[in-house]
Amino acid sequence: MTRHPLLYALAAIVLWASLATLGAAVSSLPPFFTVGVSLMIGSLCALKHWREWQVPPATLLLGVTGLFGYHFFLFLAFRLAPAVEANLLNYLWPLLIVLLSPVLLSGYHLSARHILGALAGFAGAALVVTGGQLSINLAALPGYGSAVLAALLWACYSLLTKRVRPFPTAAIGGFCLLSGVLSLLCHTLMEAPVSPSTSQWLTLLLLGAGPMGLAFFLWDKALKLGDPRQIGALSYLTPLLSTLLLVASGRGQLGPTTGAAIALIVGGALAGTLDWQALRRKLSAR
Repeated sequence: MTRHPLLYALAAIVLWASLATLGAAVSSLPPFFTVGVSLMIGSLCALKHWREWQVPPATLLLGVTGLFGYHFFLFLAFRLAPAVEANLLNYLWPLLIVLLSPVLLSGYHLSARHILGALAGFAGAALVVTGGQLSINLAALPGYGSAVLAALLWACYSLLTKRVRPFPTAAIGGFCLLSGVLSLLCHTLMEAPVSPSTSQWLTLLLLGAGPMGLAFFLWDKALKLGDPRQIGALSYLTPLLSTLLLVASGRGQLGPTTGAAIALIVGGALAGTLDWQALRRKLSAR
């Protein structure tokens, strides 16, 4: 595979887009059980390189906080707040990656195109997730806060992997394994026991191999090599592709706001990822 970081990011985004469709197939299973099993399966993607899982304690803490912390607060949000609003707040993470890049990383600054691209992407994600209808329930404020915290944790994890001592991408396997163990511990403490069917085990295998496994490795590679401002803008393709995949699988339908959402997300991704000055130079050279 080419070493172009946006292609690594796009591959991760495509895998994450399958999460909703696969998750719907195991929606009857307790969420922490699903996450725990999937992450442990995901760790097998790097089992061949298990010797590279040994990283400094600070790096291990960052990895587990990112993977386990994100999923813990996301599922807490779904318990405490309406799913649509919680999911929308969860999709603050690409915007936060863009906005926090110059705060957490040296050598980065924000231009108007980065900010406009990220805001357009978030507006498009809002249309996709809410269908143009949004309600605020004050009793769900703890859930809203949990969703925002989940988004903040994922954005900070994504950016801070560029600040800690360089570590091999294979070490993500160790992050997945420990996060999976913690998720199964939460399942034991907070959820009822479950016995998945054969088809559910196969779906869990697909979840662990794709959106809850390989995607994390591709994401790490993209962030190590690429510009987080561009990657953050591109990430709003996730809810769009997820919605389209749900429709294709017969589990969703396109509403009248989908066209506007597509225009906002694709336009925002182009605005945030393309080097317009270089493009103009190429066009003028012709």
